[in-house]
Amino acid sequence: MTDGTTPERTGTGRLAAAARWWRRAFSYDGDERETLLVIGKSALAAVLAWLVAYDVLDARSPAFAPFSAVLIMQVTVYRSVVQSLRYVGAVVAGVLVQAALGFLAGPDLLTFALVALIALTIGRWHVLGVQGPQVATAAFFAFSTYTSSSGDAQRFFRLGEIVLLVLIGCAIGTAVNVLVAPPLRYRSAEYGIRSLARTLHDLLTDIHPVLAEEMPDQDTTGGWRARAERTEGMITQARSGLEAAKESLQLNPRRLMRRYRDLPGFQGYESVLGALERTLYQMASLTRGLDRSGEEDEAQRPFLRRYAAFLEAIGAVVEVLTTLDETTLLPQAKRLERLTGEAEARRDEVVEEVHRLSVSLADPSAPYGILVTEATRLLEEFRYTSQVLLDVAQGADRLSDRPRP
Repeated sequence: MTDGTTPERTGTGRLAAAARWWRRAFSYDGDERETLLVIGKSALAAVLAWLVAYDVLDARSPAFAPFSAVLIMQVTVYRSVVQSLRYVGAVVAGVLVQAALGFLAGPDLLTFALVALIALTIGRWHVLGVQGPQVATAAFFAFSTYTSSSGDAQRFFRLGEIVLLVLIGCAIGTAVNVLVAPPLRYRSAEYGIRSLARTLHDLLTDIHPVLAEEMPDQDTTGGWRARAERTEGMITQARSGLEAAKESLQLNPRRLMRRYRDLPGFQGYESVLGALERTLYQMASLTRGLDRSGEEDEAQRPFLRRYAAFLEAIGAVVEVLTTLDETTLLPQAKRLERLTGEAEARRDEVVEEVHRLSVSLADPSAPYGILVTEATRLLEEFRYTSQVLLDVAQGADRLSDRPRP
């Protein structure tokens, strides 16, 4: 018995998916285009390294150069430089270990065992980071080269050649990464904020219409609560994107170009990301308050309608962050400030309704206390966010108007 999926349909689906991937790669700047760029740059670095090692130097083991060039081709220029330094250090350490023991004890099994033990120990050194295992790899290749060579002079030459080829490969790989479309991941900071904002906006969009009509049951509020609490991975991903964006500016020559020179700094984005993170935690607390509120009574209806209007206003604020763009930051910040003011008016109506009902905010059987507290906290976060973005946008605007030397 089959599931109705034919090989032809599966193949057609895969071809369609591949066609969409290539269309995205050539249509706009995204992950697909970045993947093609990395592949192309890696191939170019490998060819250039092989050309130097094989045709120019006539090296005995020319593959060390292209291997090294591709190995240190990283997503940012800064990371390429750092990893190339660590890789060269690891290779030099491995070759030195083998050379010292080889010339002292000779190329026998006991020497190899000592080389492996010492190289693997050095490879655990935290300074080498992810390149630590390359100490043992270089030592093993060096031992093989040492045993296949005759005479001390030739052995010295071959071991030195390994280090030279690694240096050439790292230099070519880093140069290609710096000179050929150096990766500038400035917008990855925006993508993380947009992603979190969309998650929050979708949750608010689901909550406020239901709350305006009726008191939701515990299955519904439990679902909202679970969604609000499932954002930890997205927060981590957004922070990783911000760190990658900050790192991509270091040692990057494109940062000197006019179009990138006037970009706003990351401090504002970092503050916005922190505010969104706290807001998502507050939404989890808010949904827990709804979850514990029990059955609806008629006294709660006006309050819940007012609260639904407040959440709708907050949703409009969050919607601005779903399209955050450094090229239009000033008008977005001003719109955010205006919408935050409207949300504050809706919050005040919620508080007025509580006073009109003459209910206690400390009553655990009613949702008033928790919901009013979280409404105030949400409003404070977005007021802070709008002010941060406005300051950053105005600062960047003043900088762009400053005459250039």
